[in-house]
Amino acid sequence: MKARALITLLVVACLAAACGIYSFSGTSIQPDVATITIPYVEYRALRVNPALSNQMTEALQEKFRRLTRLEQVDMDGDLELVCEITGYDVTATAITADEMASQNRLTVTAKINFTNRKYPEDNVENKTFSAYEDFDATLSLDAVEGGLCETIVEKLVEDIFNATVAQW
Repeated sequence: MKARALITLLVVACLAAACGIYSFSGTSIQPDVATITIPYVEYRALRVNPALSNQMTEALQEKFRRLTRLEQVDMDGDLELVCEITGYDVTATAITADEMASQNRLTVTAKINFTNRKYPEDNVENKTFSAYEDFDATLSLDAVEGGLCETIVEKLVEDIFNATVAQW
């Protein structure tokens, strides 16, 4: 009886993957959608981090390359993901008794426009994503910025991926 249930489950899983609408990576891309355009991420935040646009662009492109069957093209893809970094801020999050910051928070905010040329009902317009990492206030931002940005970009890319092709 257990073997029959297991076989049935495997057959259903294979059929779901074979239909092309759902994959085990969590994406729900229609079978006739074949290409994606991900232009360079524009940097529009007031505080400057010269490496962040490139880091974000590469992370987005890599995520879609790794987890989808989509071919990346320079223009006019079936899907287009336009992203811009709109915020890059450091704020104090924990204050000591003598009113000194003991923890700081680096927050990065990004805005996307996602266009599905074949299925416009899946479009996502002007959606904002934000991610942060805390760090000890005794450390300078310069000392921890690289590691913090790497973690923040991973979080942002995951959220953007889920909101666009995984539709979570």
